[in-house]
Amino acid sequence: MKHSHQAAAARGVVLSRRQVLGQVLGQLGSGALVATLPAWSFAAGDDGFDQESTLKAASDFFGQTTEGLAKVIEKAFREQGRPNAYIRGEEVAGAVTVGLRYGEGELMMKRGGMRKVFWAGPSIGFDTGVNASKVFVLVYHLPGAEAIFRRFPGVDGSLYYVGGAGINYQRLDGVTLAPIRLGVGLRVGANVGYVHYRPEKSINPL
Repeated sequence: MKHSHQAAAARGVVLSRRQVLGQVLGQLGSGALVATLPAWSFAAGDDGFDQESTLKAASDFFGQTTEGLAKVIEKAFREQGRPNAYIRGEEVAGAVTVGLRYGEGELMMKRGGMRKVFWAGPSIGFDTGVNASKVFVLVYHLPGAEAIFRRFPGVDGSLYYVGGAGINYQRLDGVTLAPIRLGVGLRVGANVGYVHYRPEKSINPL
């Protein structure tokens, strides 16, 4: 009799496990369980550049490490997280009040690959003449290199300036760009309505 009770209990455990497994599989099929998983489960496979390597890449590009540069990068990581790409480029802009800005650079993806990028857009400057400067752009949530080739509007009130370094945000459809400039570059990049990124060079700023 004792053995029969134990066998029945074992069958009950097996049945219970089968029921639980069936419920789990059913939830997977309906997507209910997936919706309850923490966000980092999916983000882990799309990890971006860490803050230390990003600061080093920017410092090497600009040829200097400043407290201001470190602070604007820290701010970007605090507000936006890890970028999955960045652009190293140079731009030329000239304005009395309202002028134009043209640039070109290389888009570097975290998952590998490089793409040449050109851009143009209106610029509001603080002085006359033509200014040439370097720009290092952090790129967030870019699904692929080709997705950069659009017109990105500036985010109002996003300009942050400290210790000779400045950063502002451009955003479109969940993709955020964060151009970083030093010194003279701040004068030509402080007030920008939008920037149009293209795969080929163009004199058309629109």
